[in-house]
Amino acid sequence: MERSVALDRAEEIIDTVEQERMPVPVREVWVYGDVALGLDPIDRLDVYVTKDILLEDEPDRAAEFADSHGIEGVGRTVRADWADRHPEYLRANTNGHAAPEQCLAAHLLDDDEPIHLEVCNASFEDNVTQRLQGAKARGAWEQLLDPRGACLWVGDGAGKGRRSKDALAKLRDGELPFPTLPEALTMIGLDDDEAEEAAEAVQAWRTEQEGTTVRGDVV
Repeated sequence: MERSVALDRAEEIIDTVEQERMPVPVREVWVYGDVALGLDPIDRLDVYVTKDILLEDEPDRAAEFADSHGIEGVGRTVRADWADRHPEYLRANTNGHAAPEQCLAAHLLDDDEPIHLEVCNASFEDNVTQRLQGAKARGAWEQLLDPRGACLWVGDGAGKGRRSKDALAKLRDGELPFPTLPEALTMIGLDDDEAEEAAEAVQAWRTEQEGTTVRGDVV
């Protein structure tokens, strides 16, 4: 994907978050990894979305959607009025419950785009730390979240928000001064050998991915 196309696509995602009802309240949109480094072209566009956990919606409608769509939890984990408007984007996890990250991916992304979407209730910086701790404890370095990111949009959860025109301009001009991935990982707590091993594992995992991929976390 050409760099300019990737950044245009990131802005289109923000447009959708601002203009359309989302399955859950969205608070932040970030890009990270290759697109933040000034590389052109890039293999994949990495997008991070911070969302709220839905606590109050229309839980009394859950049975209705379970009967009509075979998906549990609508009105509890994703908004019922969103599902009314966009039933084609309803997605479930392996247990048959509405999956917010999969619903967001269906709404925001086209099929088979070279885009990876991360969705979490924690901010990007907080989740970088959480994933580092988990990956280090398990030796599962491919689960790391690349810490080199730029926040492009911050919102109120209802679609109203503010774009970082400065960050977008610097991304387009390749002016954000990010280090290599091993250097970035040492800056957040890994020693040199761990950082090199982790960076290789992350790159190997990325190379294996094709089309659209999505991951959801709860912190």
